[in-house]
Amino acid sequence: MAYIGNETQIAFTSFDKQSITGDGTTGPYTLSHAVANEQEIEVFVNNVRQEGGSGKAYTAAGNQITMTGNVLSTDDFYVVFQGKALQTVTVPDGSITQAKFAAGLTLGGGTYKGENGEINVGGGDIFRVHQQTLDTNVTIDSDENALCAGPLTVASTKVLTVNGNLVIA
Repeated sequence: MAYIGNETQIAFTSFDKQSITGDGTTGPYTLSHAVANEQEIEVFVNNVRQEGGSGKAYTAAGNQITMTGNVLSTDDFYVVFQGKALQTVTVPDGSITQAKFAAGLTLGGGTYKGENGEINVGGGDIFRVHQQTLDTNVTIDSDENALCAGPLTVASTKVLTVNGNLVIA
């Protein structure tokens, strides 16, 4: 059969259900899978589907769900995860780890400065700050590109070898 647009994928189509025992409060309750928002789950209390979103029956983000009404331990309270990874447009908080990066790439590192003060791990502000002096031997291989915000000084006993491409801006 012919398709217009992208052919549908069948890889991430499993649905998972989590039963939650209420404790007489609105939560937050811990979800067994992280979600980006309320659109990725269906929530039922006593077999009645609840509407998610701000000002609605519940809100959800990451691995937390908070109800607007109290859920009792006698309530039938469960969540159905809709295709967990099928066409998710927002990456859930905390879901990208070092394992997701190709060999040689690192998550975070460096210092960032700006409106949020100084952040030493992970980044997330306007300015990326780094040293001005190269104090270790470095080789940029022929299949690599590198970028450095200058000026750059190479320490007198160190060597910078560029076989690939280096831009000092």
